[in-house]
Amino acid sequence: MATIRKLRGRWQAQVRRLGMKPRAKSFDTKGDAERWARDLEAQVDRCGSAPDTRINESTTLWAVMDRYKREVSPTKRGAKQEIERLDVLARHELAHRTLAGLSSVHIATYRDERLKRVAPATVVRELALISHVLEIARCEWGFPLSTNVVKQVRRPTIANARSRRLVGTEEQRLLDGCDEGRTPCFKSLIIVAVETAMRRGELLSLRWCDVDLDRRVARLALTKNGDARDVPLSSRAVSAILALRTELSTPTEHLFPLRAGSLEQTWMRLRERVGIEDLRFHDLRHEAVTRLFERGLGIAEVGAISGHKELRMLSRYTHLRAADLAERLR
Repeated sequence: MATIRKLRGRWQAQVRRLGMKPRAKSFDTKGDAERWARDLEAQVDRCGSAPDTRINESTTLWAVMDRYKREVSPTKRGAKQEIERLDVLARHELAHRTLAGLSSVHIATYRDERLKRVAPATVVRELALISHVLEIARCEWGFPLSTNVVKQVRRPTIANARSRRLVGTEEQRLLDGCDEGRTPCFKSLIIVAVETAMRRGELLSLRWCDVDLDRRVARLALTKNGDARDVPLSSRAVSAILALRTELSTPTEHLFPLRAGSLEQTWMRLRERVGIEDLRFHDLRHEAVTRLFERGLGIAEVGAISGHKELRMLSRYTHLRAADLAERLR
């Protein structure tokens, strides 16, 4: 049984077990002392001995995040985004806490502070990243962490499902607005997006050598879920791709020679120019998937085109117009 006593204004916890060296540590509060003693005794009961946790007291969260940034992040497809996220975390005071001093209360406080500034989905990704860093430190780097404190904290609820579709003359207004812009390929980009349900990254990664216009198929070698897939091209999509040969003044490797940031800026300017509100470029994927269902394709067929593997995820993009469904019920 642990001994908890007040010594020189602080609370000291001492654990004595047969066969191990006595361990003692001081804390500002009695609760922290009791918690440390319980964790240590649990480790002794589970493992037969207590690991030396002094390394946790001299190692900050940022120290293990920095090692993760150098050794783990570069091996991932989303390395750039993850490293940027780690750099954001490094500027927060949470990163300067030691592993021994890091608690679920600190994680919860961080969560609540971030929710005032960024979307819940961003906070969920940041918490998941911190959690994975601690798991790697505990399981692969030998840091004696008894628990992953991030797993003890509630994750924010993400409610970002959208039902926004193109209505009325919006699609034609967007296409007409492209004629006034400075990005020649943008009109074809919108058409191909609406016709194929490709993601933004998939569209921007599409190369001329990936497109077989005779077979009317576009080959995506690497997608979000890690698998390759073939996307059938409608007659309208083929015409839009053929138009690119005249729209682009010089030959390019990619069909749409744009960066993600440039695409978003061009989209925002186009939307403002034609007076359309609350329409994201990703909503074109929603529109495309729903149109596939409206054409009578089944779930398996739509999933093969869009790249969705789960019905639950596919249903988020499916927003059939009630009026259209009513017509079928006549």
